[in-house]
Amino acid sequence: MSSCRLMILIFLFSPAFLFAQRYSISGYVSDAASGESLVGANVVIEELNRGSSTNEYGFYSITLEEGVYTIKVSFLGYEPFIETVELSENKRIHISLNPSDLLTEEVVVRGERSDRNIEGTDMGRVDFSIDKIRTLPVLLGEVDIMKTLQLLPGVQSAGEGNSGFYVRGGGADQNLVLLDEAVVYNPGHLFGFFSVFNGDAIRNATMIKGGIPAQYGGRLSSVIDISMKEGNNKEYKFSGGIGLLASRVLVEGPILSEKASFMISARRTYIDLFLDPLLENIRDGEFKGNSYFFYDFNAKINYRVSERSRFFLSGYFGRDVFNFRSPEQSLAIDIPWGNSTATFRWNYLINDRLFMNATAVYNDYNFSFSSKFQDEFQFNLASGIRDYNLKLDFDYFPNINHRVKTGLNYTYHSFDPYNATAISDDQEFEIDEVDTKYAHELAVYLQDDFSITDRLKVNIGLRGTVFQHTGPYKRYFLDNLDRPIDSVTYKPLEPVHTYWGIEPRFSMRYTIDGRSSLKAGIMNTKQYIHMVSSATTTLPTDLWVPSTKIVKPQNGWQYSVGYFRNFLNDQLETSVEVFYRTMDNQIEFKNSYTPNLYTDIEDSFVFGEGNAYGIEFFIQQNFGNFFGWIGYSLSYANRTFEDLNEGEPFPAKFDRRHDLSVTGSYQINDRWSVGILFVYGTGQAITVPTGRYFIEGNIVNQYEERNGYRMPAYHRMDLSATYSFPKKRRFESELVFSVYNVYSRRNPFFIFNNIEGNIFQGNVNVSAQQVSLFPILPSVSYNFNF
Repeated sequence: MSSCRLMILIFLFSPAFLFAQRYSISGYVSDAASGESLVGANVVIEELNRGSSTNEYGFYSITLEEGVYTIKVSFLGYEPFIETVELSENKRIHISLNPSDLLTEEVVVRGERSDRNIEGTDMGRVDFSIDKIRTLPVLLGEVDIMKTLQLLPGVQSAGEGNSGFYVRGGGADQNLVLLDEAVVYNPGHLFGFFSVFNGDAIRNATMIKGGIPAQYGGRLSSVIDISMKEGNNKEYKFSGGIGLLASRVLVEGPILSEKASFMISARRTYIDLFLDPLLENIRDGEFKGNSYFFYDFNAKINYRVSERSRFFLSGYFGRDVFNFRSPEQSLAIDIPWGNSTATFRWNYLINDRLFMNATAVYNDYNFSFSSKFQDEFQFNLASGIRDYNLKLDFDYFPNINHRVKTGLNYTYHSFDPYNATAISDDQEFEIDEVDTKYAHELAVYLQDDFSITDRLKVNIGLRGTVFQHTGPYKRYFLDNLDRPIDSVTYKPLEPVHTYWGIEPRFSMRYTIDGRSSLKAGIMNTKQYIHMVSSATTTLPTDLWVPSTKIVKPQNGWQYSVGYFRNFLNDQLETSVEVFYRTMDNQIEFKNSYTPNLYTDIEDSFVFGEGNAYGIEFFIQQNFGNFFGWIGYSLSYANRTFEDLNEGEPFPAKFDRRHDLSVTGSYQINDRWSVGILFVYGTGQAITVPTGRYFIEGNIVNQYEERNGYRMPAYHRMDLSATYSFPKKRRFESELVFSVYNVYSRRNPFFIFNNIEGNIFQGNVNVSAQQVSLFPILPSVSYNFNF
């Protein structure tokens, strides 16, 4: 309660509540060509050299004393807007920025970049528009924003060919991935080789890995907030691309001119279209039925009812479908999995200083696995998670130096962690019962971002959370031999166990001069849902489970300090950040897990603690036609489990001492642009046998130190070149050439034990073998727009 009182006193006695009569300039900033809102556009009062930025819906509000002011609005890639305003009453000014088409104009606009990285209180925050990353090299022609985010310091990929990622020593489940405010639980396609986010449908993405604002919660490490395009409300547009792996198409346009618009986008692989006919002709069709493909579908509609009111409806549906048939059709495996989301939002401008957004979200992730052997034995496995979410958020702009956000969030969770059945000779066995778990999650937050002096700015936030596991639920009590001796049954909605917590967030910025600043932050986050996996990557077999009486919420603290400095009129941004993290109630499977009909899967978990610390360097350059960055991190990530590694600390599987990325793209002229990417990372920590012995003719591995072996270091270089064809009327097109892994580095995917010889003849030889995925891979793709 003392924390709450402190927050209230700060809000009441901050300068925002002591002003005399003032007036507001407010409105929306949008793209003049498409009508889409511009998120993060800078709105500055030149006489005061201060201002604000547009929120996630393009809205801004600045409150000032009566007078004459010059308002300047700028956004990267657009011509600035400048207007003199005589402020004697509240004014509503909607601003449309014109895109800069000429290269010479782009040079000027880049020179007018704001110093947001210096002035803002947020740490570890990076904003990307999809246009920024299109010229960077990509795998098989597929632009992937998740792969781009993995190039930032402190963000590590799960390994070769995986879309999973780890941030500052946290687990893969500790990252909150949002698509139009809907949670995406598995962001990977093709077992993680590509993400589910079709670049054509994405407007922008924001990653926060330092001081996570109080409006976000439920994860310990980071937030990836991705928003879809709204759709052009001026004219109809058709765009797409044809690549080696997949083709995609996007259609957008007005429903009612400048009032309502739509966007529809689809992407599908066609590996199966080429592979299926080929397999049918191999050895009389022995491999017929083997197939893999994935597809995505994005759609969005928005309707501007009035200046004050606007509605959005958006959705995503994607699936991976993998089928395997062995020779002679003796073994059949089918694995479908995917995500579904739907988001409905209502924006309402209550007054010139108070903005409201109400949101309803549905999201669903499910995975299933089925196998059949010689039509005699069949095994089925399924898992998934489904959420229903309601949110209400308010933005309040008391004055030019002050911004308050508050809101509440309710989620109803439904978990199916594990459901397995087996059928043998027409007899069905339930390995695990359908063990659906239900939970309520409620959060209330309040955050205040305000300037104390011209040099000192702070952001204070407080988030309160409640999580309750409820019935229907049946809990078995077992003896020492895992046999049921008793049980307890909970009725629907009956509370099983309840957790609650307060999460303070604090960050500050002290401006040293106009080009540099110091920042510091402390944040506490709680996580009530968990992903458990025995694998080293984010494969779809990972299980999502809620907090229960046995599984306690994860709790994390992060402390960070950073120095930020810009050079060359804000065209060269640099930063150094140091962080330290602690994480309680980390979760893993036991060393040996075997399913049991009466054993809840949570009885197979072990719990421990973790810590991580490191230093990150970041240099980003925006010289005229050049865009790129260098990121390097030196970090440590450790885990301690009483039941693992004899209770001794061990490096986490995603502990990576050195991580380096170098990216760059250059616009040579109006026809050609080129890109380069180089990455290097310390090898992944894995557990390998330290000895072997024989028991009844079988080889048994002996393990000692957990994650005590390092795979070889990972590094590669990619190149790309883009040729833009001359524009013909309203038709534009380009060819993108790229080479993945230019020097064909054999990077490790996994290591396995290869056994040769005969045990009974005494000539057994066991050797470790490395599997690598991608050698040098050239590709070409064709993109068009009209």
